[in-house]
Amino acid sequence: MKKRQYLLSNEDVREIFKRFSAATPHPQGELSFTNPFTLLIAVILSAQSTDKGVNKATKHLFLKADTPQKILSLGEDALKNYIKTIGLYNTKAKNIIKVCQILIDKHNGDVPHNRQALEALPGVGRKTANVVLNTAFNHPTIAVDTHLFRVANRTGMAPGKTPEAVEEKLYQMIPSEFHSYAHHWLILHGRYICKAKKPLCSKCLINDICLYPLKEF
Repeated sequence: MKKRQYLLSNEDVREIFKRFSAATPHPQGELSFTNPFTLLIAVILSAQSTDKGVNKATKHLFLKADTPQKILSLGEDALKNYIKTIGLYNTKAKNIIKVCQILIDKHNGDVPHNRQALEALPGVGRKTANVVLNTAFNHPTIAVDTHLFRVANRTGMAPGKTPEAVEEKLYQMIPSEFHSYAHHWLILHGRYICKAKKPLCSKCLINDICLYPLKEF
């Protein structure tokens, strides 16, 4: 049987984000950082890891090293000791060292403001670039993680088979005035309300708009 495809109207999506905005006018991501560089490192570390776990490790790391040069001076082995509680820490440490060297060699030690340069960095994909562009530089990007992907499909807001397809549809559906905070609202909604196994539909502020057929009350 062909899987049902559904899509909310533009008016419905506008109402969803009006409610998100009223409830949380200035949502924030949950990764701890002090500057664009530490944000970039935190997002690289967060791949297949929890924000809580990353914050626990970077709390000590960023006190010691919060610039590319300081990370390089620390060295790969010492870096691993700081992040060894995080999944895939060996690979992430190697990538971070490479990232630091590239930032120094090609960008004067600064985090670049454009997608092409960010995605050229080891361990940085589209999602990571979108988070950095949005959170550090206020670009109206939408980073599609597993939570956001689930919410977009489950609600009928922007169904798609890939993160890229969902991202494209979200740009089309979400009014531009909400783009700056859109991915924060959707990620937090997916993390705490629209959970994967047991969505808290009774506590959901958009349950009357959402098209999910298996709502739990």
